[in-house]
Amino acid sequence: MGNRFRELLSRREFLKLAGLSGVGWVALDGSWTSVGARIDVWAEADAIRRRIKIPSFPKRAFDITQYGAVPDGRSDSTDSIRAAITACHAAGGGRVLVPKGRFVTGPIVLKSHVNLHLADNATIAFSRDPTAYLPVLLTRWEGVELMNYSPFIYAFEETDIAITGAGTLDGQANEDYWWPWQRISNATGGARARLNEMSSRGIAVRDRIFGDGSYLRPNFVQPYRCQNVLIEGVTVVNSPMWNVHPVLCTNVTIRGVTVRSHGPNNDGCDPESCRDVLIEGCVFETGDDCIALKSGRNEDGRRLQTPVENVVIRDCEMRDGHGGVVIGSEISGGARNIFAERCRMDSPRLDRVLRFKTNAARGGTIEHVAMRDVAVGQVAEAIITADFFYEEGDNGGFTPILRDIDVSHVTSHKSKYALLLRGYARSPITDLRISDCVFEGVASDDVIESVRDLVFSNVRVNGQVRNNRIPH
Repeated sequence: MGNRFRELLSRREFLKLAGLSGVGWVALDGSWTSVGARIDVWAEADAIRRRIKIPSFPKRAFDITQYGAVPDGRSDSTDSIRAAITACHAAGGGRVLVPKGRFVTGPIVLKSHVNLHLADNATIAFSRDPTAYLPVLLTRWEGVELMNYSPFIYAFEETDIAITGAGTLDGQANEDYWWPWQRISNATGGARARLNEMSSRGIAVRDRIFGDGSYLRPNFVQPYRCQNVLIEGVTVVNSPMWNVHPVLCTNVTIRGVTVRSHGPNNDGCDPESCRDVLIEGCVFETGDDCIALKSGRNEDGRRLQTPVENVVIRDCEMRDGHGGVVIGSEISGGARNIFAERCRMDSPRLDRVLRFKTNAARGGTIEHVAMRDVAVGQVAEAIITADFFYEEGDNGGFTPILRDIDVSHVTSHKSKYALLLRGYARSPITDLRISDCVFEGVASDDVIESVRDLVFSNVRVNGQVRNNRIPH
């Protein structure tokens, strides 16, 4: 269905999705849908949601305290948790139970058919000692592959894995631990620049060795090249940087998760180069983007050529962050078929509702994005932001493409702008349709630069109704 859907959406000259009265029918996933004013773009979202299945696990329990873990908040339970996971995996799978109490550990490596389950009032607190996360292993850092510290919870090429329960994952990062590393790694000549330079020169990933002394902070939860992933119910706090970061995974469900982490680059949930992802019922209070969809940075994204695609976001609450639903900036592999609905966003510390960020160094094609039924109290900047001048701006040879965006039934009460859109003259933002929206308390006029086929249908801005099309 995906290819057929994309083919239909590309036929702007025939279907006139942006506002003509309806004629005809089109086939979508074996059923027939009226084309009225536009194709029902949400039929694809329904199909994605139906095919995402959560993994199931045998009814066996492996209590980590039976393997020596001590819930005193001081003892090192790394080996005990590892032993419980090994036993669970060897038995054919089941639940590794973390009971009530505070358990201190180093990295946790999940194996196939293992559900790490945190009971109510259970906390896993991760060591502040960087050497606990050595030796280095394959990971991805800001969209670039490398050998670095282990993420706090990691899985590599596993099937049917889960983190569930009502407990808490505590990264123990703060202004004294982990977060100060940002200033060191981002300094001129620091590890961030060295890593990006290695990627640009095509240095083999196995030779991009960082870890000790590099100050590249580990991610918190990172399943890598995994299938059938479930993260449900847990609370994630105080991460070194990105919180929930599945990479190159398929069939991912992130449900009922609360993220509270206000440090630098503390994105809430960053599916990167993943396919078939459901994020629902989550709460985000973050120091960076709440949900950010990614697909690799610059040469690494183009080398792997794996977009983030088929993502459904629904019933989430975004309280603090740079953006509620964000696509980019590490987006060189592209993004497509992204749907967000029934979310709530409200905070003076939340900057944007729907944000696209890319540039001529990142490139990539972003297409087929839809948002509906989103209630916004206030945001600091704009309801919709699309900026091709992010960071490197127009300094690069990879012109980005952004097209086919459908926004409907979004209401907001306070923002600086309704729209802040800045494309390139050679590559305008194309086919943005906004319908049945109400934007109140808008302080400034829209910023619209290099945008083509922008259509307003029954949109009210500060009480003024807009029904018009901006063709160029």
